[in-house]
Amino acid sequence: MLKVGSRVPAFTVYDSEKQIITNETILGKSTLFLFFPAAFTSTCTKELCAVRDDLARYNALHVSVIGVSTDALFSLARYKEEQGLNFRLASDFNKEMSEAFGALYETFVYGMKGVSRRAAFIVDPQGIVQYAEVLESAGDLPDFNAIQARLEELSAIA
Repeated sequence: MLKVGSRVPAFTVYDSEKQIITNETILGKSTLFLFFPAAFTSTCTKELCAVRDDLARYNALHVSVIGVSTDALFSLARYKEEQGLNFRLASDFNKEMSEAFGALYETFVYGMKGVSRRAAFIVDPQGIVQYAEVLESAGDLPDFNAIQARLEELSAIA
């Protein structure tokens, strides 16, 4: 898993709008990456809809939110539309980003291999990891209170 204080690894993924996201394109603004196992599942929907409903708090802190899963970008586009998600969803279909962040299940439920773990990472405008949480159980949610507190600390420093 990526540790706090380390540089964000190189990655290239496409979002549901078919736009490229890389470790270079996120620089200049804090980014909250939320890795999640699978679109259209109950816990993932609960998590991402909570972020959707609270996006004004992230926007007020000048934070970009990007959800990341190993789902195909076409599935993510449909999921984003159906759930009215108001932030980017990135497809790590090749599993390279999830692996680089240390957020990949080798084997998930029903024998599925290479699925993103539920995880949260805050990357500051310079590309340094400021918060890292990788959950063992896909049924758990990230500690959004700790995430919000860290984002507020970073905003006060900026």
